[in-house]
Amino acid sequence: MRTVNIGELKNQLSGYLQYVKNGEEIVVRDRSVPVARILPFRQDAEWEREAQLVASGALKMPEETVDWDGFFLAPAGNVSREIAVESALESRGDR
Repeated sequence: MRTVNIGELKNQLSGYLQYVKNGEEIVVRDRSVPVARILPFRQDAEWEREAQLVASGALKMPEETVDWDGFFLAPAGNVSREIAVESALESRGDR
């Protein structure tokens, strides 16, 4: 894993993208504080269609992973209409 400050990344972007293409992870720092990661894009068969959708702007990749264990362990039951509508609107984001 490599680390780089924003200024150097801007000046040497092609070089750092080559590291990513070669499978390395890049941690981007702002004044030595980590703020982002650049990861290699997965190119296996199941991701090929999603990659096309992302490139076209029709799909946005998730910003965080889902805790599936917690999701399925949540208590079952009825949810009020108010909470269901609020959750649906929140999940839509900025669409």
